[in-house]
Amino acid sequence: MPWYNIRASQYGSIIVIGYAYPFINQGVLESWMPDLTYYYSFSYGFTPQGDLVPLDDQRVLDILRPHGVQPLMVLTPLDAEGNFSNELASLMLNNPAARERLITNILAEMERKDYYGVDFDLEYVNREDRDLYTGLISEAAARANPAGFIVTAALAPKTSADQPGLLYGGHDYAGIGSVANLVMLMTYEWGYTYGPPMAVAPIDGVRRVLDYAVTEIPRSKILMGIPNYGYDWTLPYVRGESEAENLSIPEAMARAQQVGATIQYDETAQAPFYEYTDEQGRQHIVWFEDARSMRAKLELVNEYDLAGVGFWTVMDPWPSGQEVLREMFTPVKVE
Repeated sequence: MPWYNIRASQYGSIIVIGYAYPFINQGVLESWMPDLTYYYSFSYGFTPQGDLVPLDDQRVLDILRPHGVQPLMVLTPLDAEGNFSNELASLMLNNPAARERLITNILAEMERKDYYGVDFDLEYVNREDRDLYTGLISEAAARANPAGFIVTAALAPKTSADQPGLLYGGHDYAGIGSVANLVMLMTYEWGYTYGPPMAVAPIDGVRRVLDYAVTEIPRSKILMGIPNYGYDWTLPYVRGESEAENLSIPEAMARAQQVGATIQYDETAQAPFYEYTDEQGRQHIVWFEDARSMRAKLELVNEYDLAGVGFWTVMDPWPSGQEVLREMFTPVKVE
């Protein structure tokens, strides 16, 4: 029996999911295998008529199964440029025949490739399409669950039911939470590529989302999102012009060493950061995650009695964070 199944964890067992693209490095994927319950294969698309846009992930699926990690197909309304399209989602959602066709195609694909379930990740859904989206997930669960599949959904990080903004209007926490088997809260991207410099997942912001979520969704269904990355901003930040550089956590730590920066820790955000001057004399600030911020987030899982966590993404290793995860929790493994 592998050591990670017998080593005592601080808080017991939780569900751990990881999103990744089919081109994930095999060594990196294998390094995450002890830590995952489910692998979320990103992503399938669909047409307005409800046909699936296929995903070639067989290489990954063949790696997962010997490790006891179950795969789920992820469904997104991505356009040709890789952006979330609320128009595409709306065309499908407002067509009853397309919704039924899409669910039939999802069921057939799960059977064909032996997926464990499907994750609905429709972002920027129009507010007026909110109930149609909840209905789609409900219909999918009503057909998939009796066939032995689970249905999950990724939800925008809301703090109130009627929160304004394109990201939030189409996600009904109470409605989706009542019909999905699990929901993954996207509790990250406070600091993002085009936004001002700040922690990617400040603990006070995450806590506000959880405070709301547990009033609408059973705790036993909630997975808290954790970012496995950071950003490097060139200063001064100029809205509409600045674009932060995405870094893996090992890259962020290596860069601090390369530039001779002192890593500091923000106690309010519970996140590390550092500043440096590049060879062109430009000032930079880097926000990322480390073992300390991982521990702070996992303490929330225990405090709120959540079902588990979800990583966006597992495309890169996070050795120190994974070690903290293993110390604090044991990943559920399912047949």
